[in-house]
Amino acid sequence: MTDSWVNSAERIGTDLHLELDGPGGRRAALIRALRDAVRNGRLAPGTRLPPYRSLAADLGVARNTVADAYAELVAEGWLTARQGSGTRVAERAEPLRPPARVPKTPPHARAPRHDLRQGTPDASSFPRSAWATSYRRALQQAPNQAFGPGDPAGRVELREALTEYLARARGVRTEPGRIIICSGFAHALRLLFGGRVLRGPLAVEAYGLDFHRELLTEAGARTVPLPLDEHGARVERLERERAVLLTPAHQFPTGGPLHATRRSAVIDWARARDGVILEDDYDGEFRYDRKPVGALQGLDPERVIHIGSVSKSLSPALRLGWMVLPERYVAGVLAAKGDREAWASALDQLSLADFVVSGSYDRHVRRMRQRYRGRRDRLVAALAERAPHIEVTGVAAGLHAVLRLPPGTERSAVKAATWQGIALDGLAAFRHPETDMAVRDGLVVGYATPSEHAYAAALDALCAVLPPR
Repeated sequence: MTDSWVNSAERIGTDLHLELDGPGGRRAALIRALRDAVRNGRLAPGTRLPPYRSLAADLGVARNTVADAYAELVAEGWLTARQGSGTRVAERAEPLRPPARVPKTPPHARAPRHDLRQGTPDASSFPRSAWATSYRRALQQAPNQAFGPGDPAGRVELREALTEYLARARGVRTEPGRIIICSGFAHALRLLFGGRVLRGPLAVEAYGLDFHRELLTEAGARTVPLPLDEHGARVERLERERAVLLTPAHQFPTGGPLHATRRSAVIDWARARDGVILEDDYDGEFRYDRKPVGALQGLDPERVIHIGSVSKSLSPALRLGWMVLPERYVAGVLAAKGDREAWASALDQLSLADFVVSGSYDRHVRRMRQRYRGRRDRLVAALAERAPHIEVTGVAAGLHAVLRLPPGTERSAVKAATWQGIALDGLAAFRHPETDMAVRDGLVVGYATPSEHAYAAALDALCAVLPPR
């Protein structure tokens, strides 16, 4: 039988778990347990152990058993005992380490030297000081009930802040009671389809994130690809689907907004079919061409589910997003989410609410829009100078560009980039497996992730692996 003990912090200042098992009685078992804890590093050199009496009481053994075990380990050099400082792990008692070995790791398995993958902001640009100010203020002003079980709809302070912000910045028409906080776009899809609020078949753009398609398939929703052209998704091809998922502000990954006539046409389809449009407001904040594209939701709030997050505007580490729902779906999503908030921290929600209301969010987005525009311009200029035969598209907004390659060169270009330590994606990785669209060769190049000091080297490395004319 195995006995265990978890020491209380008030006795020795740290928690310790010991298991007494195996042959030889309690003394031998205690010696083994302490020796193993030192070997594997759970008890670091210098750690103070509890007094004999305290440990004996917690383990239910005689005081002399603990004293004898300590004495044996002191004699072996595992522990030290000095008057006034108690019994401690010896400084020379280093944990065992596996023998050093240099693995022969292929280049594609190593951490990339240059990260040009799409979808990730510059982590070094997170507004630490401004966020810390909002966090402290939110913590000080938070009502007591904010520290209890969370409301599955999300903190009302954040929903109120988002109501004002989305109306002002994105043209969204809603009210706090129709906003539900989630941890991001993928979580929103899980709630809507995994929670059986919506059912397939679901039309999706022929190029998009395979992760989202897989998530929908796992939830039992069949996806039907819609072809794309220079005006966005071919919404006239919608037929008997119950819903359609679009990225109307900036089609991912090919780029470009959904044309105005198609925006109207898809609203007409939803009204005629009693369908619903899922609007992924991808890159809605980062437009560089001074042609604002408002949210599709503003055309018909009862036919569009508007989904957004701070994963690109602030950081994916915050795990904060939102759904703006037609009235008929609110109860179903809340039921799917459960009785308590299990995903988004209440303190993070309150901090984001303060960050938005104080104007810090607007200032940060404007600053990053300027920075990312500069990076886009540097990418375009470098390609114009060093690879003028490569067409660059999708650069009016967002954090990535698509580089059109000569037919049949995408796979070799991705392989060459991998061997040179460049992480990026080929356009084929985003293609729906059932689409009838012609194959397009290209690279999806993110320009937001590298830090400022590393960006020039990343551009040099990219240009060096592009196929020649």
